[in-house]
Amino acid sequence: MRLTDPVTEIRGVGEKTAAAFRKLKIETVQDLIGLYPRRYLGYQEPVPIRDAPELERITIRATICTAVKVNQGPRYKVISVSAQDSTGSVELVWFNMLYIRNVFRKGETFCFTGMLRRKGNRRVMEQPEYFTPYKYQNMRSVLQPVYPLTAGVTNNQLRKAVHEVQEVIRTLPDPLPEEDRELYGLIPKGEAAYAIHFPKDEATLSAAVRRIAFDEFYQFLLDVQKMREENVTLVSGHVLSEEAVSRLQGFLAGLPFALTKGQKDALDDVIHDMSGGTVMNRLIQGDVGCGKTIVAAAALFVTALSGDQGALMVPTEVLAMQHFRDLEQLFRPYKLRVALLTGSMSAKEKRAVYDGLEDGSVHIVVGTHALIQEKVKYRSLGLVVTDEQHRFGVRQRERLTEKGDLPHVLVMSATPIPRTLAIILYADLDISLITELPGGRKKILNCVVGTSYRPTAYQFIKKEVAAGRQAYVICPKVEDSEGVELENVISYSETLREVYGSSVRVAALHGRMKESEKQQILQDFVDRKIDVLVSTTVIEVGINNPNATVMMIENAERFGLAQLHQLRGRVGRGDAQSYCIFMSEKEDPETKERLSVLENSNDGFHIAAEDLRLRGPGDFFGVRQSGDIMFRLADIYQHADALKCAQDCVLRAGR
Repeated sequence: MRLTDPVTEIRGVGEKTAAAFRKLKIETVQDLIGLYPRRYLGYQEPVPIRDAPELERITIRATICTAVKVNQGPRYKVISVSAQDSTGSVELVWFNMLYIRNVFRKGETFCFTGMLRRKGNRRVMEQPEYFTPYKYQNMRSVLQPVYPLTAGVTNNQLRKAVHEVQEVIRTLPDPLPEEDRELYGLIPKGEAAYAIHFPKDEATLSAAVRRIAFDEFYQFLLDVQKMREENVTLVSGHVLSEEAVSRLQGFLAGLPFALTKGQKDALDDVIHDMSGGTVMNRLIQGDVGCGKTIVAAAALFVTALSGDQGALMVPTEVLAMQHFRDLEQLFRPYKLRVALLTGSMSAKEKRAVYDGLEDGSVHIVVGTHALIQEKVKYRSLGLVVTDEQHRFGVRQRERLTEKGDLPHVLVMSATPIPRTLAIILYADLDISLITELPGGRKKILNCVVGTSYRPTAYQFIKKEVAAGRQAYVICPKVEDSEGVELENVISYSETLREVYGSSVRVAALHGRMKESEKQQILQDFVDRKIDVLVSTTVIEVGINNPNATVMMIENAERFGLAQLHQLRGRVGRGDAQSYCIFMSEKEDPETKERLSVLENSNDGFHIAAEDLRLRGPGDFFGVRQSGDIMFRLADIYQHADALKCAQDCVLRAGR
């Protein structure tokens, strides 16, 4: 079997399964091999029920002591049964899994793996895995990969398919010379890919992850270097006119606020670059809420007044709509036409924008990936701005710049990355830093609390809502399946509705919703039709609601510090005092030390440095936490050493 063979050549993969695999962008054997597990499950020695810690993934060995019950809940059927060992008892619960009632009989013994929680005086384990004692003993010798899933694809299907191509994996060619592997302490590529899918122990997995992270960083840095070399001496025909630059002062004077020193310096850098005759490639890096967008708006303004077009690409439709409305209002007095282009627009609406871009009647366009579709043609694209740069890979940025004749490029990022790593990641870009917040913004007040504080937090949120404000509640991803994540968010929102009654409007948001449904809920929240939004981390990027003043994050200990800071950045965007409540179910010293960094600081770059220091070599069994989607496996925090090795390797190859 060859890497380029379609997945239908794999035994057990028919046309129906192949169609489902395509949703995960798996069409060939090589695509399948490159779908890396997102986590691994290990199975430990069962613990007595009496000694089992709560809120940690553990295994108990217990005997069924009641008949199976099936109850109809408001949204799903609840299947439950009780089990016990010599030290205590536990209630086991599954949702909408009716076949469970035929699995268990009184007096039979099983091993159950999951997370114990206390509900009143009961100890409950929801959605546990179950095994016969014999099967569980065999499970203890291996690490089980858990793959990214989509509708119609199960983890078992992927594991079986990967198993069928394991010999192909072993023979993957390695482009890295043996001397480089030895220099950086890297295992061969085929060995690494095999260990990723079939790890025999933690040490082997650690070495495999490091090698694949190195490869991803190495390819990324080669792409960056290529872009830098191609662009560094390119002469751009898009030079700002003197009249446009002179009118900029009037535009800035008309704003309802004064720019900070950091904003002024960044804008000076941009104007200097765009007036110099060569192509600008600049990053504006600044903390959440520091005011990068107005600098981009000013750059788009002078571009349009100079007779060229500007494009602003953002990662979500809601954010695109918000920027479109803001820019349209900002530029209306100057007779500049701003258009919106997103994937959910009708064909007729898109065609009108296409025509306006091609004939030049649209001066500035705001949109999502729709901006880089083949149908989009610009009359004279002079400036490309990408917001939340870490959400777009090098190739995507390239595709947008190729829409014009050497347009200037301005990218923005609020992702707090330690400067030592930023210099490596953004090697193709000149960097402008904005370090201070705009005037009038109050520092977010933070607190790290245990679950006993939850009723008090609920009342505090209700008080803020009564004052006309809004709040977010973030629920973490749950370990075993996306289905459980969905139920987690929905059940939490149901709990809040019971707590608040009709006095507070609560809505749920999660990644399994249709895109149109997500956009509508986010828009309703911005339009103040929702008071409390219960969500997964899908709101980390892509919503700007200055009226939201409270962010409560459940199970805060499950997230990386940098991601928690990004989530916190959804509040504190207006002039009202804002608050962030980090709810932690663990109280061990390590957790307290990590979360205290957030409690005592709102400085994203300090937090990023601490995140890097505290994470150490990384946790191969946890969820990736950085949020960087330009890499399939690599994480700039967990694999910082591999990033530095990749940079050194690229530099050595160029000498």
